[in-house]
Amino acid sequence: MLKDQDRIFTNLYGMHDRTLAGAKARGHWDGTSDILGKGRDWIIEEMKASGLRGRGGAGFPTGLKWSFMPKESDGRPAYLVVNADESEPGTCKDREIMRHDPHTLIEGCLIASFAMNAHSCFIYIRGEYIREREALQSAIDEAYDAGLLGRNAAGSGWDFDLFLHHGAGAYICGEETALLESLEGKKGMPRMKPPFPAMAGVYGCPTTVNNVESIAVVPTILRRGAEWFSSFGRANNAGTKIFAISGHVNTPCVVEEAMSISFEELIETHCGGIRGGWDNLMAVIPGGSSVPCVRGEKMRDAILDYDYLQKDLQSGLGTAAVIVMDKSTDIVQAIWRLAKFYKHESCGQCTPCREGTGWMMRVMERLVCGEAEIKEIDMLWDVSKQVEGHTICALGDAAAWPIQGLIRNFRDEIEDRIKAKKSGRMGAMAAE
Repeated sequence: MLKDQDRIFTNLYGMHDRTLAGAKARGHWDGTSDILGKGRDWIIEEMKASGLRGRGGAGFPTGLKWSFMPKESDGRPAYLVVNADESEPGTCKDREIMRHDPHTLIEGCLIASFAMNAHSCFIYIRGEYIREREALQSAIDEAYDAGLLGRNAAGSGWDFDLFLHHGAGAYICGEETALLESLEGKKGMPRMKPPFPAMAGVYGCPTTVNNVESIAVVPTILRRGAEWFSSFGRANNAGTKIFAISGHVNTPCVVEEAMSISFEELIETHCGGIRGGWDNLMAVIPGGSSVPCVRGEKMRDAILDYDYLQKDLQSGLGTAAVIVMDKSTDIVQAIWRLAKFYKHESCGQCTPCREGTGWMMRVMERLVCGEAEIKEIDMLWDVSKQVEGHTICALGDAAAWPIQGLIRNFRDEIEDRIKAKKSGRMGAMAAE
């Protein structure tokens, strides 16, 4: 269990002052110019040594991503873009940072931008986040007034501007290249790669896109040292992580914990246990709606980090939005609801996703009612495999994986429902 003195986000619950004065009292903006004074090479090497992996879901090493930016400018400006378009169902970690601890993000933007030779940074915030935008803009204004942003930012000799851009509420804009399109004022549709954003991103200039949490932890890592951060979690899964636990636990919450914590410890320590006890646990989606669900009995001893969930349970940590479902859940209907969401949010650019998401949703709809044939389960699996990996962005994967998780783990549930419908013994819950 993470000790309080090791928490990076000291105001996650909004119990303290979120203004600049409050942030400084909790140790933020302390010696920022000294950190910048050590040079961009030192910052990038320290970030690599910390083992921080992107907190937006993909888990790509952050320091390595920064090192892809051109060392010398070819005349084009460089940009940092912060992805605050937190639209993954079940995920609500970044909103707590922006609402209650915004200065961690703003200071991180300055340091990360300096490391990548960027004089400007855009924070692209989700359309539905109205109060979060107000809190963040207020904090940005405070930082400008205090000389921490703008010309000679924080007395470092580095000129830096930070802009907050409000999206319009499209899930697809959480994908980095669709976000860049939207930021430029165009329709949010993913771009083909290459070129990657580090070569040609926003306005055709070198750009790095990072998640809010990835940037907000940077100042504390550099102040306390890469070794301190990498001391948490297993090898290749270092650091602290914000988990958002929702669903059928006694006290749902958002909490910062050490990586590689066990699922049981997380639930017992912070959530007061599973509603109705551990025997009542049916399924868990461990990383936001786009990762496959896992059977409850397999999750109890599970380690919550990137490698364990992927290799041992064929799921993923994703954004660490842990969705817990007890035995009162209609699991087939729950996955149908996710299929409906992805069908609605597909931008329609790629044929497998445009056609496949609607097709999968309609088959799922019939599975919920038990009106399909058993052979259609295999057909649904085959179609999900034709969507997965055949699209420009990962939305095709996100639509396919929940369905694959359902078939892999709860095939008996689907088959029983079809048989019950055929024999006229459809249960009350399934018939609704």
